[in-house]
Amino acid sequence: MIGIVIVSHSKQLALGVRELAAQMVQGQVSIAVAAGIEDPENPLGTDPIQVYEAIASVFSDDGVLVLMDLGSALLSAEMAIEFLPEAQQQKVYLCEAPLVEGAIAAVVAAASGRDIHQVMAEARGALLAKAAQLGVVSRPLSLVTPTTNLESPTREIRVIVSNRLGLHARPAAQFVATAARFQSQILVQNLTRNTELVRGDSINQVTTLGVRQGHELLIAATGSDADEALAALQGLFANNFGEDNVALNSPPAFHHQVTPATHSELSGIAASAGIAIAPVVHYQPTHISITEYHVDDPDSEWQRLQAAIHTARQEIQAVFSQASLQIGDAEAAIFDAQLLFLEDPVLLEVAHQRILEHHINAEAAWQAVVDEVATSYRTLEDSYLQERVEDVVDVGQRVLRLLAGNAPANLHLEEPAILVATDLTPSDTARLDPRKVLGICTTSGSATSHSAIIARTLGIPAVLGVDAQVLYLADGTLMALDGESGKAWVEPESHILDLLAAKQSAWQTAQQEARATAHQPAITRDGRQVSVFANIGSINDVQVAVASGAEGVGLLRTEFLYLDRTSAPTEEEQLEVYQAIAQVLDNRPLIIRTLDVGGDKPLPYLRVGLPEANPFLGWRGIRFCLDHLDLFKTQLRAILRASVGHQIKIMLPMIASVTEVRAAKVILGEVQAELNQAGISFDAAMKLGIMVEVPAAVAIADQLAAEVDFFSIGTNDLSQYVMASDRTNPRVANLVDALHPAVLRMVQRTIKAAHAAGISVGLCGELAADTLATPILLGLGLDELSVNPQSIPGVKQAIARFSIVESEAIVASALQQDSAEHVRQLISTSVIPPA
Repeated sequence: MIGIVIVSHSKQLALGVRELAAQMVQGQVSIAVAAGIEDPENPLGTDPIQVYEAIASVFSDDGVLVLMDLGSALLSAEMAIEFLPEAQQQKVYLCEAPLVEGAIAAVVAAASGRDIHQVMAEARGALLAKAAQLGVVSRPLSLVTPTTNLESPTREIRVIVSNRLGLHARPAAQFVATAARFQSQILVQNLTRNTELVRGDSINQVTTLGVRQGHELLIAATGSDADEALAALQGLFANNFGEDNVALNSPPAFHHQVTPATHSELSGIAASAGIAIAPVVHYQPTHISITEYHVDDPDSEWQRLQAAIHTARQEIQAVFSQASLQIGDAEAAIFDAQLLFLEDPVLLEVAHQRILEHHINAEAAWQAVVDEVATSYRTLEDSYLQERVEDVVDVGQRVLRLLAGNAPANLHLEEPAILVATDLTPSDTARLDPRKVLGICTTSGSATSHSAIIARTLGIPAVLGVDAQVLYLADGTLMALDGESGKAWVEPESHILDLLAAKQSAWQTAQQEARATAHQPAITRDGRQVSVFANIGSINDVQVAVASGAEGVGLLRTEFLYLDRTSAPTEEEQLEVYQAIAQVLDNRPLIIRTLDVGGDKPLPYLRVGLPEANPFLGWRGIRFCLDHLDLFKTQLRAILRASVGHQIKIMLPMIASVTEVRAAKVILGEVQAELNQAGISFDAAMKLGIMVEVPAAVAIADQLAAEVDFFSIGTNDLSQYVMASDRTNPRVANLVDALHPAVLRMVQRTIKAAHAAGISVGLCGELAADTLATPILLGLGLDELSVNPQSIPGVKQAIARFSIVESEAIVASALQQDSAEHVRQLISTSVIPPA
């Protein structure tokens, strides 16, 4: 299978992109990261050797696609290829696709079995899919007429859309991904709006059908597997694409007006909470003027446009991926739109066609396509889709700027100020420095715009849609705004300043308390302490974890030591890393999970024989290690040697039988004996635990508890195995929910068995970081939660809001529900945490 390499200046960014992309295909595609440099003070940069090792680690004869962000990343990637054997060089492709969207599109295409050129095309078209999800494209895409296979019969189905936002970004992407799995050609028509048939494999065409809740669609499939394709697509609609089908309330209309309270008070839209008091500074983006002219070499012009689009993708990915990590997957999915817009194959075909047939320059061709797309969104009846025009214009201007060689408009302020503008694009907003831009005040925009969402992520107060008179204020005029109430004041009176200053002070105090609380124990209202640990995968992660208030590491994923290289790490290399992490923890607990590869995460330097049809049910985890004793013993030796003077524990993954645990304990004993014979010190009392992530382990949890010192429940895999649902299959992925009562009952059974045996039990799946689930986890009786470092403060605060008694009551009801959705409703309605 095709390998993917992510090259970025920021390791944290690259790891986030990899995690997001990997979740889309659940490990079916090998993804390596080459990011950052080993300099704690200046960690941003790229290293050609890292890139070379990353390429080698995922190399496949099917090809390797390398995605990069800006500047030196491209140079490092080019240099890395030169280190490869000539035969391999020909199979490595540098792709200009945007980092986040390109990675997602590439892994989905690779997992679908497409060849390297098709994968690269999907990556390049990823922004287009995003744009379509946001309703950015409709009319221009119809310029590409779908082809039909006259030799095969055409099947049709009609479906009613139940999703509350219709086929917005996420369901549209699921639809396209599912359609792409089949050989048949899929065509879609919105019967309610009487649209033309469009291609089901184009995210832009599907999204710009303007499909809303209640609309009727006609889906036609032509080909040998037409019936199977339609059944799969119909399943998506039957399951509401994994979303609820509650009707979306229309937002109240906003009318511009000056509130009569005081002559200086303006009323607007509350878009981002917080208080700002500062002089105003006006921002006017630089307009790029385009002139159309004849070109003699259209192929070169097309290459120039592709290069600009590639760079734009990288820029957008770098700008938004950090926000994706901060605000969560559900909300961050909106940021896929710009990348999909740039990568939609249909849109690119239109631009390509304009350049080749009309012999016009790239700027003119691109501007024409963008204008058509923007117009198609403006003419849609749906106001939600109309708002997506801002993304079309934003990404269009970005590409034009790159084609023209213009630098981005300067948004760097010398002194703190409130930024006043007609509007801000998402890109503009993402580049703001919250230390200098204390507030945002615009005459247009909405609370649901991408710009508003980014402002909230950055913590910049924002009031949008105020009267246009603010555009005529002189720079330096004092302004105050309250992003919670949607009010702004020009040269506010003293009593207004006093009230706002008091509110600002209270907010800052609350923030400081939250940060301080993160370093205190997490204790429920009735006095139960729950340990909050961190899940990490690098030395950098542990530093962030400690700074965030982690009380230890509940899961060190050691795979990072093995995956981004051409050979297994030596004992000394592992020892150095384990010791460094333990040193940062300063005697806090460190649970090291032994190597969890194989199956869906193959090591490129090991021959695994025949490919596995069901890798999640295959040769992975402890099964792999027990068959590779040299690798296993080397890792155990390194962990044991690092244990001196530290609280290190060993955890075995994918345990399904007592026999596996006993076999691992025998090997551990052999390694300990070898170290003793060699006079090498280690912690002889080191604790051994297991991951509980398969139903078999739950069924025999009482027997396993007698063999080990602790359990850690991995709800990500456990949910998949309990529900017998492949997370990579859109037809059933919605079933994989850790809050499903079936999964919760498995967790409860595991905890009871552990506590009956007198051992502790933690949970290190994504469920632990979901604060909605906190009362459930408390009520089940977990001793420890292990989450990503960024989630630690929020999880600790959530624990402190509940009592064990009320949490146990919620659990009792939750276990009797019939779906994860009903469990969530129960939690939301049963408990109102105290302020």
